[in-house]
Amino acid sequence: MTPTPTPTCDLLVIAASNGQNLLLAERFAAAAREQSRSAEVLDLTAIYLPLFTPRAHAKGTPAALAALQARLVAVPRWVICTPEYNGSIPPVLSSAIAWLSMQGDDFRALFNGRPVAIATHSGGGGHTVLTALRLQLAHLGANVVGRQLVSNKTQPAKDDSIADLIFRLNHLRASGR
Repeated sequence: MTPTPTPTCDLLVIAASNGQNLLLAERFAAAAREQSRSAEVLDLTAIYLPLFTPRAHAKGTPAALAALQARLVAVPRWVICTPEYNGSIPPVLSSAIAWLSMQGDDFRALFNGRPVAIATHSGGGGHTVLTALRLQLAHLGANVVGRQLVSNKTQPAKDDSIADLIFRLNHLRASGR
């Protein structure tokens, strides 16, 4: 069993877009700080990872992957803010998860027992991306908070909903880590 590194912060808020979901991620980080938790935002769109394919994998691990994995390993809890693309997970997030799950002997190692909250600001309904993401994270062994946040242009995220998700996430015990 690999020792868990000292956390760099309490919460990592992962944005799978550089638009409204990045703004939503920043709101989650601010809410965490209001609850006396340290938080950082990670913009996946600012990290160059090629699309995961068997051919890309055969060429070797992308240079940016080790730093991404180290950052994710070092933080005990995550919030993932993602848009809905064609009723599902956007390519930047799906590809990152695929790359991360291919590191080491256990594809669940990074995710297993990790508390995660999920949220979206979507141009559409947003429920299908969160359903797909919940299924994928649960398959990887993450402890996904039961409540989720769906927002859009006509139904913006409420501060009290964000704060409640942070509260729930902070009280969800990490297991299997």
